[in-house]
Amino acid sequence: MPNSTSVRSRSLTQDVYERIRADILTCRLGPGVKLRIADLCEALGGVSLGAVREALSRLAADGLVISEPQRGFTVAPVSGSDLEELTLARIEVEGWCLRAAIAKGGVRWEAGVEAAFRALGRTPYFAPDDSDRLSDAWVASHAAFHEALVAAAGNSWLLRIREQLYGQSERYRRLSVPVNPQRRDVEAEHRDIMEATLARDADRAVETLSMHLRLTTRILLDAHLAESTQRFRLTSIHLNCG
Repeated sequence: MPNSTSVRSRSLTQDVYERIRADILTCRLGPGVKLRIADLCEALGGVSLGAVREALSRLAADGLVISEPQRGFTVAPVSGSDLEELTLARIEVEGWCLRAAIAKGGVRWEAGVEAAFRALGRTPYFAPDDSDRLSDAWVASHAAFHEALVAAAGNSWLLRIREQLYGQSERYRRLSVPVNPQRRDVEAEHRDIMEATLARDADRAVETLSMHLRLTTRILLDAHLAESTQRFRLTSIHLNCG
């Protein structure tokens, strides 16, 4: 039976992992930023070197951090080719999960999809202090909506892969907001996906989902992805310490 010290250690590492991961996904720690362990320890309130190092190693396994011998850790870069491959993978995996959910889902699943869509529609899209950034509340509601769509898929392995791909795409979604010359109607996009899903029209649901995912890719590629990352590059650590 694990002792209380080991339990606290795992809990601390998990907390550090989640906080650094959140700042990477929101681009508060931008692509290519050097992650200095001592700076992270200080920014996180004096946590141990071991907890930060273990969290960074986990993030490297997730593909969000790059670990290089003698050079330490950096936030994983972004690129047009990576974005295109990621989008294709999401379309394939998320499309399969959505088809499976439509085939297997019952009334409770339908109600969950509708509730998640309503909650998303009531959530402010932009951060209150910056119209070029998504609000954290909207990001959480958006994730909940996409999870609700596939909740009845029934394949835990593919759902875990879908979740990992979704996390990777979150950085790109954040990068797309300030460079989109015409604000996209995301509510209409989500409504189309929901309506096709609840109508049990799997082909249309997957097609509208695919269009939804491809749009972010097109926005970033049209805006020159490398240039759009500059707005999110930081000169100092800015972690969520709340």
